[in-house]
Amino acid sequence: MTTQHSTNNVPDINHIIEFFKSLQDRICSALAQADGSGEFIEDNWQRKEGGGGRTRVLTNGSVIEQGGVNFSVVSGDKLPPSATAHRPELAGRTWQACGVSLVIHPKNPHIPTSHANVRFFIAEKEGEDPVWWFGGGFDLTPFYPVDEDVTHWHQTAHDLCLPFGENIYNEHKKWCDEYFYLKHRDETRGVGGLFFDDLNQWDFSQCFNYVKAVGQGFIDAYVPIIERRKNDEYTEQQRQFQLYRRGRYVEFNLVFDRGTLFGLQSGGRTESILMSMPPLARWEYNYTPDENSAEAKLNNYLVAQDWLAK
Repeated sequence: MTTQHSTNNVPDINHIIEFFKSLQDRICSALAQADGSGEFIEDNWQRKEGGGGRTRVLTNGSVIEQGGVNFSVVSGDKLPPSATAHRPELAGRTWQACGVSLVIHPKNPHIPTSHANVRFFIAEKEGEDPVWWFGGGFDLTPFYPVDEDVTHWHQTAHDLCLPFGENIYNEHKKWCDEYFYLKHRDETRGVGGLFFDDLNQWDFSQCFNYVKAVGQGFIDAYVPIIERRKNDEYTEQQRQFQLYRRGRYVEFNLVFDRGTLFGLQSGGRTESILMSMPPLARWEYNYTPDENSAEAKLNNYLVAQDWLAK
């Protein structure tokens, strides 16, 4: 997708900030209701370089072992080298970034881990047009995949994309498959979803409307899966496999995730950045699942494919 930097009706960032705050509220409410007993504890924080946020974490719920839903708005006078190395037009600009990011680690291995985020970035310099874009998406990481759940997840993604163009789902699904890919493991992180960055090829209102649809789409896609799977019985062996596969999640976030890198290099709040880590994970040397086992079948899902054609 070609990136264009346009001033198309860029409004006050406060309008975007208020939407992201309300989205955090709605997501936390929906997840707490699906959990049934857990509550999100809010931690408000300030960043000395500029900005702050509110981190909400639910731990040891009936369904959610640990989940974090973070809102932040941060700013600065200088971007880290990781940003300006590939975007020289950002050098010498003040910047602001805001968004909502979340990762949910359920207790039951039959409920997939899920991640979502939506974000806005703007960099400004006196006498020049601002540079701005949106980014975001959501993806699903099952341990014991169920085709019904995977299809529902992608159908929801497809349907929310359709009003914005017939090819948007395919483009942003492909981007997701390629981004959430563990090169050293030669596997996708899960069954994908949507991912986009540098979104500003439409006018501002259209871009913002798409981000709103993605935010609501996460709730519509994920909560029904929780409801279907939260009472499924599981064994200690399945729990141990879940913890083993969570290790892959840690590997991706610490090695490849651009948001983690940007947050740490820009002086972000470490606790909020690393809230995506699972509360428990394990590694096992040269693990190989039994042939034809449910654990072995997961490998069939860790390859990019057309889920809606099944």
